[in-house]
Amino acid sequence: MNFIFVEGLRVDAWVGIYARERVVAQTVEFDLSFGIPEAAASHDDIADTIDYAKVIESIRAELASRHFNLIETLGEFIADLLCEQFAAPWVKIRIAKLGVMKNVRRVGVCIQRGTSLDAAGHGH
Repeated sequence: MNFIFVEGLRVDAWVGIYARERVVAQTVEFDLSFGIPEAAASHDDIADTIDYAKVIESIRAELASRHFNLIETLGEFIADLLCEQFAAPWVKIRIAKLGVMKNVRRVGVCIQRGTSLDAAGHGH
């Protein structure tokens, strides 16, 4: 399976349960990998793949208008968006909140959907 990856995507999001997280959006960082149709490479046509610019635009738009209590819920929302809106057959997402605790660089989750690749990215 071929896939696209997007690393280090930073988006301001409303996520968290603490009072400070409800009054100010915070930066979250995404690493995304998602499967694409095999036809993408052979036809050399954007219509045969998933346009990563549209994925990024959609994530930014959705997160500007929603609040999530848990980063886990945010991750599931993004996984659903990629699978349903963009028809990705496989997705792996890492989402991290940056600098939320003293002496901790990131806190986050990793979510994987689909059966075509295992956690290490190997085909079945």
